Amino acid sequence: MSKQSALFPDETCDSEWCEVRQSGIHGRGLFAMKKIPKGTYVIEYVGEKIGKDESNERGWAQIDHAKATGDAAVYIFTLNDDWDLDGKTPDNAARLINHSCDPNCEAFIDEDRIWIAALRKIRKDEELYFNYGFDLESYEDHPCCCGAKKCIGYIAGENYWPKLRKKLASKKKKKAKKK
Repeated sequence: MSKQSALFPDETCDSEWCEVRQSGIHGRGLFAMKKIPKGTYVIEYVGEKIGKDESNERGWAQIDHAKATGDAAVYIFTLNDDWDLDGKTPDNAARLINHSCDPNCEAFIDEDRIWIAALRKIRKDEELYFNYGFDLESYEDHPCCCGAKKCIGYIAGENYWPKLRKKLASKKKKKAKKK
């Protein structure tokens, strides 16, 4: 059962747990409509199943479009070694979940389906977040605006944080030497 967002009438959400609202982080986001227990499957990330070559082609095209327009960038999710899921479709409200360095949700794959689940108990009206888990290949293109106390400053998977901290410290040192 899809429900329309009051603030964004062209957005629907197929989850009993959340709805689309204005986000302080980036445009729109998903928010809990009621308390969500830890471990709950909150919403499925849906989209078109595409091969890796098509995924790369679309991903770069979406990045170029985002740079030119300021729109959100890429909604492509790795499904497995052969397939990805392009979530750039209006019926995928899960694509609106924003990144946070201190997430309350996580994304995981269960039998070729991508789910967003609660990492902890989530309060009613709390925004839903997960860590996008980006690598460091082009981290400078992805500054983080999550505002979490432990924010690393860039959208990167937590497993990359030690290496990112070293890179940032090295940059800071070089900058200080130039002064």
